[in-house]
Amino acid sequence: MRVAQVSAHTSPLAPLGGRETGGMNVYVLELSRELAALGYEVDMITRLDGDLPRVEQVERNLRIVRIPAGPAAPVEKEAIAASLGEFTDELLRFTQREGRGYDIVHSHYWQSGRPGGVLARRLRVPHAVMFHTLGEVKNRARITEEEPKDRIRAERGIARRADAIVTASPHERQLLEMYYGADPARMRTIPCGVDLNLFQPLERDDCRAQLGLPPNAPVLLWVGRLEKLKGVDILISALAELEEPDVTLLIVGGDDRAAALKGELQRQAEAAGVAANVRFEGPVAHDRLPLYYSAADICVVPSYYESFGLVAVEAMACGTPVVASRVGGLVSTVIEGVTGYLIPWRCPEPFAEKLEVLLHNPELRANFSRAARTSVERFRWRNIALQVAGMYDEAIARRRSRLRPNEGAGFGKEAYEAAVLAGR
Repeated sequence: MRVAQVSAHTSPLAPLGGRETGGMNVYVLELSRELAALGYEVDMITRLDGDLPRVEQVERNLRIVRIPAGPAAPVEKEAIAASLGEFTDELLRFTQREGRGYDIVHSHYWQSGRPGGVLARRLRVPHAVMFHTLGEVKNRARITEEEPKDRIRAERGIARRADAIVTASPHERQLLEMYYGADPARMRTIPCGVDLNLFQPLERDDCRAQLGLPPNAPVLLWVGRLEKLKGVDILISALAELEEPDVTLLIVGGDDRAAALKGELQRQAEAAGVAANVRFEGPVAHDRLPLYYSAADICVVPSYYESFGLVAVEAMACGTPVVASRVGGLVSTVIEGVTGYLIPWRCPEPFAEKLEVLLHNPELRANFSRAARTSVERFRWRNIALQVAGMYDEAIARRRSRLRPNEGAGFGKEAYEAAVLAGR
């Protein structure tokens, strides 16, 4: 089976921690790797944004395909929409030149849903989508969020036409039904995965020594894209509420394009008298993150909205308790009172209260740590890939049952050209 994983606005191979890179990049790459290991032929399709090969073999059965559209340089996510038409045309031309097509197209994020949907219709194969975040939900999660109306309209159209929709949590499934009118019969809830060989507990003192942290002082950790929706301002205010004078807060993530927000947060920390306690680490390579998780006493996820909450799962895989907002997929990943705490209010005082509880009770932290690692076994990538593969099989079977005999039976060059000429 040949699978197209479409990630138009960001490359799955891009370094993490930037404004446009995060959990979705990890998801597309790791899922594609597991599917390739299972024997699927997988192309990760993204926009060309540098002097890079158009087609590159990443691993056995796994390629990255870079489609020229717009400038061959990094572009703000919001500006990608202007080149989606060109991206779609070039994607169709690439598929035609190859002459092999795909058995299913899996699009990630709303901007990929447009070209992915066109490709699937031209090839007469199923189109699966995963939104990762939803514009309507982001706008409702934080009053100052202003996701464009074009995005929300596009999401509604994609949700209505897709053959299958992957949701990362039951909560995301409910939101798609509530705000987008998505058909529950076409939705499949499959959580994101985590590399449990990479993310595992490391010796704390060694990790702290490598990071230049004191061996015994409390350490809090935040990881992610540096944007207002992630609630870092709440965490800094909560830090100022703590009675621990020597606590260190590590903020991991945020590239040059997040400089303005970083400046705001630094000024907030200075005004609150905790600037000396906050370390902005900037982007960190994915394979170094276990070092940070294992060095920390607590990982804090104070987001206004998380469709899944990969950071919380990575932290728990490293045996680190989590204090997180009671939002989105975090409700399905963090077990209240067992692996961490879920805070129902986006304000600093309740975060500070639970942080104090854990910091002052090492035995409780140790219990949470042991339970955390066990709780994430269900997110092992092989398990997730098998569930996604099952969803692909179901979507293909449904599609073929609706086709007339021999219709869409071939995906070679002649069949592709015939479909294009027929306007399919």
